[in-house]
Amino acid sequence: MAYVLGIDIGGSRTTAAVTRLWDNTWSPAEVTWLSPHSPTVPAVLHLGANGALTVGDPAEGGTPIDPGQIAREFVARVGDPVPLLVGGESCAAPTLAAGLVGWVIDQVTVREGTPPDRTVVSHPAGWGNHRRSLLHAALWEIGHGDVTLLPEAVTAAESHVAAGFTGRTLAVHTLGERGCTSTVVGRARTGGFTVLGTAGEGEAYGGPELDLGRGLDDHVRAELGRQLGPRHLDNPQVRAALLDLPRECARARERLAVATDTDVRLHLPNGPIRVPVTRDLFTELVRPAVQLTVETLVETVRTSGLPTEQLDGVLLVGDWARTPLVAELVEAHFPGLVTVATEPESSAATGAAVAAGQILLPTHPAPRAPDHRPNRDDTAPGRPGPTTAHPDPEWTHTGPTAGRPPGRDLVRADPSPEPPPRPPIRITPLKLPKPRVTGLRATGRGEPSGTGRDLADQHPGRSSSRGHR
Repeated sequence: MAYVLGIDIGGSRTTAAVTRLWDNTWSPAEVTWLSPHSPTVPAVLHLGANGALTVGDPAEGGTPIDPGQIAREFVARVGDPVPLLVGGESCAAPTLAAGLVGWVIDQVTVREGTPPDRTVVSHPAGWGNHRRSLLHAALWEIGHGDVTLLPEAVTAAESHVAAGFTGRTLAVHTLGERGCTSTVVGRARTGGFTVLGTAGEGEAYGGPELDLGRGLDDHVRAELGRQLGPRHLDNPQVRAALLDLPRECARARERLAVATDTDVRLHLPNGPIRVPVTRDLFTELVRPAVQLTVETLVETVRTSGLPTEQLDGVLLVGDWARTPLVAELVEAHFPGLVTVATEPESSAATGAAVAAGQILLPTHPAPRAPDHRPNRDDTAPGRPGPTTAHPDPEWTHTGPTAGRPPGRDLVRADPSPEPPPRPPIRITPLKLPKPRVTGLRATGRGEPSGTGRDLADQHPGRSSSRGHR
């Protein structure tokens, strides 16, 4: 049976979804499990003592790890010519990101019995042609040059359409643990969506410095200091136990989405300890950071050239989308337009699967722009959202370079210039040790799963010139 695959690697966790062809119609996209214990895996690579790269965070299973053996947030580093150091080895960010994509494809292939007929990977909406070409080149090196890359906001919009959205313009507000991205998309005449404007990935507010969970984290640490005494927090065993604090704070945040109070629980050397947190307290702790992301959303809509009255919806996706405060603050600026995605954590992946199906076998014609714009009050549920037609921006092909099989990646042409040429410098060659990286496998709470992608011939431990330029 034909099936297509959508992959989201842009956040702190990696998610995949598939949709299958039934009687010339695509089934609804569904998330496929990537580990025995969870449908998602951390977007983390760990270099083991045997030189093998494994997918996942051993710390989630309670295994002590050396932070220097871990590669995190490498997708955000695509385009940065400075490589990451993993276990003392130089690793190009595009190579690590491509290796993670290849591992997901392998996992799904083993589960389904055959490779997917088409794969779409979502990437941050702010990426231009330069970053896309770097990831394309790295994917080509491992035999996945036919993978299509689409902006995360576009795939989230496709998921929203599959859930019943009929409008033509949409603001997608993606909130993750380390920041947010705000993007305005509009229907393209040829089908699908095009990016009209975007801001985020942390640049607008200090990059990783915007940590939406920091307020609660700091509060819990302060309470532990009062309960245990400041000296106890410097105890190595206590510091090791505090490595679980971000995950426990995330669980508390999820519980507060439906409950008025909860506890942050930690297992310290002297026994378990809990810090009570109410929804009201949590709201006040995170309000400044959330308000900053909302201001970015408002500014993104303004600078996109789309009047607010011509916006047909605002979609909240990402790990923080279920937090009631987020919808409350966004609703104040866009009354009657705000929707929290049904599964906000996986919307980008399910939408990528929907887009993959449309690329492989289009089954629905592209919607046409209305001849006139009715008043918003005249719009009934189920009818296309009112908007004026927007001219499509220039489109460009961003698939593999010359001499490679053509892809089908159509994205908005990037108006920003490529990185400026570097001034001439003289480099003294260094003889690097032979890379110890031998493979890519899964790890975590359970036993390693999947077939494991051999990266020995891909040289992920070297700073590949193709991955840097």
